[in-house]
Amino acid sequence: MAPNSQALMEEGAARILEGVEQHAAGWLLRAVTHILDAWGRLDTAAYVAALAHARDAGLIAAERVTGELAAFFAADVEDQRTTPLAIVRSLRVEATSVLMAAGVPPVERDPYDERAFPDDIYGIVPKDLGELGDEDLGAALIAWGLGKSGVLRDRRNPDQGVES
Repeated sequence: MAPNSQALMEEGAARILEGVEQHAAGWLLRAVTHILDAWGRLDTAAYVAALAHARDAGLIAAERVTGELAAFFAADVEDQRTTPLAIVRSLRVEATSVLMAAGVPPVERDPYDERAFPDDIYGIVPKDLGELGDEDLGAALIAWGLGKSGVLRDRRNPDQGVES
């Protein structure tokens, strides 16, 4: 196996884990705040309560998603049946719960988004990792993916795994 592919995958995974741990809770709070502000129908006390709920949910979601990512990255590449982005996109679950608890109705969404993310009733699913608040996370995901594809390629063609 080409050591560069393995290293690239591991470096990408470490950067993604670090970034999600640092930024997921903030993303959730921003997503909830954006929808609450756009809706604009909560009184001050309900708005403050919803933001407090979002802060708590953000911490819980960040811990959950970081744990799921760590388990995912620890699995052999042949056993990985999803992507880091799909796992990160699940942050919408806690954000949606906060918004539902605040009484916010679903938003009108693009037909593609309705089909692709039917449970994302507020249109908040992150489209890419950079939306968490660190643009470099997108590059980390690409690096991880390139590394993973190299590892898989090298396993299938062990004699061609030598890099020049």
